[in-house]
Amino acid sequence: MDQYKARLVARGFTQTYDIDYQETFALVAKMITVRVLLAYDVHHNWDLQQLDVNNAFLHGELNEEVYMDCPPGFIDANTNGKVCRLKRSLYGLKQSPRA
Repeated sequence: MDQYKARLVARGFTQTYDIDYQETFALVAKMITVRVLLAYDVHHNWDLQQLDVNNAFLHGELNEEVYMDCPPGFIDANTNGKVCRLKRSLYGLKQSPRA
């Protein structure tokens, strides 16, 4: 095997509403918005391109301070007992659409 893939996932199941987070984050367009944009595009005779982005929410900023344990393999004598502070959304958080 030449290549390995991995995904860092937060343990969002340990989060409690109104303590760890206030609302969920899911960047989703409503169908009526898509229809309006398509109509606007056709009216102005613009070129249309489609792009499917599965992890766009990963760049979403967090309003709360979210901490997680250090991932396995990252722990050594200097990081033992410490946590990581997340600055951006991550798979598994209640703030993420795939939580």
